[in-house]
Amino acid sequence: MSNKSNGLRQSRLSRALVAAIFVSAGSPAYAQNPVDPAAPSDPAASAEEVSKKTTDVAGVVVTGSRIKRTQLEGPSPVTVISSTQIQREGFVSVFDALSTLTQNGGTTQNELNSAGGFTPNGSPVNLRGLGPGRTLLLINGRRAADYPFPYNGQSNFQNFGSIPSAAVDRIEILSGGASAIYGSDAVAGVINVVLKTDFNGDKVTVRGGTSTTGGGDFGNLQWVGGRSGDNWSVTYALEYFADEPVFGFQRDFMDSADDNPRPVPELGVNQPTASLRLNRPGGAANSYIAPPAGVCDRFDGEFVPFNYRTVAAGTRAVTNVGRACGSWNDVGYQTIANGNSDWSGYAYGTYDFGDGLQAWSSLQGYYSKSKLSGGTEAISGPHIDRTGRVTTWFDTGFNANMNMQRVLTPQEYGGFEAMYQRFTEKSLDVAFGLRGTLGDRFDWDVTVGRAEYRADRTRPRLDGSAVTDWFFGPRLNTTGTPRYRLNLDRFYTPLTPAQYRAMSTTLKYEAESWVNQGSATISGDLFDLPAGPLGFAAVVDFTSQGYDLNSPRSILPTVVETYNLTGTNGGGERDRYAAGVEFSIPILPSLKASLAGRFDKYDDITAVDDAKTWGYGLEWRPFDSLLIRGNYSTSFKAPDMHFVFNEGSGSFNTVLDTYRCLSAGFAASTCTGAVYNYSMFATSQGEPSLTEETGESWGAGLVWDIGDSVSLSVDYYDIKLDDAVTTLTSTFIMDNEGGCRTGLTRTRQPYAFAPDSAFCREVTGRVTRETAPGEPTDRVTNIRSGPVNQSLLHVAGLDAAVNWRLNTERFGDYRWELGWTHTLKSERQLLATDPVDRDWRDDMTNFDFRSRVRGSVSWQKQDWSATVFMTRYGSLPNWQETGRIAPYFLWNLNVGKQITDKAKVTVFVNNVFNKFHPRDNGYDAYPYFYRSYSPIGREISAQLEYAFD
Repeated sequence: MSNKSNGLRQSRLSRALVAAIFVSAGSPAYAQNPVDPAAPSDPAASAEEVSKKTTDVAGVVVTGSRIKRTQLEGPSPVTVISSTQIQREGFVSVFDALSTLTQNGGTTQNELNSAGGFTPNGSPVNLRGLGPGRTLLLINGRRAADYPFPYNGQSNFQNFGSIPSAAVDRIEILSGGASAIYGSDAVAGVINVVLKTDFNGDKVTVRGGTSTTGGGDFGNLQWVGGRSGDNWSVTYALEYFADEPVFGFQRDFMDSADDNPRPVPELGVNQPTASLRLNRPGGAANSYIAPPAGVCDRFDGEFVPFNYRTVAAGTRAVTNVGRACGSWNDVGYQTIANGNSDWSGYAYGTYDFGDGLQAWSSLQGYYSKSKLSGGTEAISGPHIDRTGRVTTWFDTGFNANMNMQRVLTPQEYGGFEAMYQRFTEKSLDVAFGLRGTLGDRFDWDVTVGRAEYRADRTRPRLDGSAVTDWFFGPRLNTTGTPRYRLNLDRFYTPLTPAQYRAMSTTLKYEAESWVNQGSATISGDLFDLPAGPLGFAAVVDFTSQGYDLNSPRSILPTVVETYNLTGTNGGGERDRYAAGVEFSIPILPSLKASLAGRFDKYDDITAVDDAKTWGYGLEWRPFDSLLIRGNYSTSFKAPDMHFVFNEGSGSFNTVLDTYRCLSAGFAASTCTGAVYNYSMFATSQGEPSLTEETGESWGAGLVWDIGDSVSLSVDYYDIKLDDAVTTLTSTFIMDNEGGCRTGLTRTRQPYAFAPDSAFCREVTGRVTRETAPGEPTDRVTNIRSGPVNQSLLHVAGLDAAVNWRLNTERFGDYRWELGWTHTLKSERQLLATDPVDRDWRDDMTNFDFRSRVRGSVSWQKQDWSATVFMTRYGSLPNWQETGRIAPYFLWNLNVGKQITDKAKVTVFVNNVFNKFHPRDNGYDAYPYFYRSYSPIGREISAQLEYAFD
């Protein structure tokens, strides 16, 4: 069996690291932590022994260049994560480990906050806070297929949750622009997952565990092996992972609406969700129609009778609006972690024909079944085809305009199993290649491959017409405010599961994506210069990629048949032809330059025709233990495919009607309640007129071996992106519509644009309003959103790390690793007409982390080993935007024992102190803490590894 060490450190100036990764002496190491030059996997091995093993090692290719080199540190910092490090620091999956990258400071949707959204089963990475779609995922240097469902229904991204950890040898992360090497999408960085090869023997790993707070039982089985002969080799891996979903009601700090830490000050207490409410609009005193006695008790203890009060904007006067049935528990019926059953397999083989010619092939497959819950549905009015639900109607029984809300209970579905959304996902990545040498001088490689990703999603959902027929009956007029007569007996009576099924349907979504690619590379030394050989690499490649998303017809924004739900469709293809060249130029024995250029030609429906990118770097080694480096590169991203090919999408969001608030004489901060904040429907579609995003990045830093046991790295990074594509948010449109129509900002300051300006004509034209009887102004019925080329994103900061190693005969061997990323500057400009926001880093609405730290202390003595791992999240703004909440620490611990020559047992405790999130006493929106923090809590598990020949 291959002897893999358990170090995880950043690659650095050391020939010994070549052995640490590519020879049996050890494995690569983590993040910004520089590598100790003497890092044998065997504690008894000496640094000299490890160093000697490097002398016969040829150059290797590291992410960020196609030129082989013997020193893994180059002009651009590259982070290396080994498979053993993923395990040693307590992580089960590749995505869990990537989540701790200090460069991964941007916020994303996750399982906690997207259970009811467009991509609730995807796991994106957001390097430098530049967005999930701006980090390129490679598998063995080849592009991975996009996740078939677009991120938040808007843009394509790659799912880092589908990478099987059993097959991973190491992960290389270049966090900066790299389009001159890899083309489009490599803006914030590149994550290259290198799969196992040349593995001999077999190893089986079994791990199981649970959370101590409730739910989350999981099991993981891995089998990795390999065989080889005189002219052939094969490596294989098989993995099964399963875990159970975790619900919000399984955490006592988010299982009830009464967990809200900030009740409305004038009320002094929380109020349950008004789950069975019938009222006249406007919030007048006693406007709620009290349910008959005993009605709340009919719903299996889910509802309680409650006397509701409301607070008026501006005056803050408290009004008693009357009685309804409330639910404290409904907020907890969404899952905060998905349930999964995943299979993955991998095989890699080589055959040597002789004379340096080798054929190879690889196959990777993934099959996953997942389930999750977005909570229960709510009925808030009759449904009109092509219009959607109507929140205000004229009721002939009450002879008045009416509003209502009827939240379903789990019992009405028939239990939680009937509430689940279910995903089935399949991916396949197959590649073949030939490689060899020309004249003992140049290495060449020809590769062809295909990667595809298919996903199906099903979810139960109420049918709009069936809901209207059951609760409201036929419409009693054809124009004006809709007239209905609510069936009170049905409104006040729980549904049976059979009745729910009769008025609902199971929606099915189907999506697929693919990428076909071929490439030919050649690299080697062209000729000798006085300071050394001139290194050279050239590549030509072809890529054809596409996707096809088919959502149920009934949820499309032009149809709107499903109750209170919308979706998106789209599909298209794009071909790309590219050629690139690189040079490694020795200037002096201690000074080397690198130069790269690439030309990409595109064939699709956009105006993007081609892109030219280039980059250069410098490496200066004034003495053996010090590297001083710098790099500059240009980058670009072709318009995201779903931004181009979106056939129409819609979304519901509760948004402040800024115009209504300002017209009433109030500032936005005082406009609370449903009169000013209500659900609005937004639509968007693809924009083939989008241009490419263009950027540039540069960095400078050093790597220094301070003696034999301490190493240090410090790097500055600066990434700028022009014409970045973004979707205008509903909040942005509503705030600016309000400004254009009233001449005031949210805080009632003078607004920057005149009502007849081009900007105001554009933004007001995006809002559709209709008359709303009994309400202060016309009500928003549609917001036309959509992608636009944003003017500027700019981020800069520092990455730093230190690694210290201490070996003792009596007390064992120790290693300390510490990595840190700090954002020094973050700027943005949403539109060219806006000023540049140069203080975006410290803006109270920016929830990207300004800093992140990770570190570990490892110990090994004879058969025993232990690791303490820590990650620190920097401060974030509080929810009320009045200050910042405290930084947040998480600790993992594991202890292992080699019980025989072939067997090892390890016990893991992740999140040792059972920390959930830093407290924010002003966070009054469910789940009452920000989505970047995990609500899972402490997890304990045990693992057995067994190796055999």
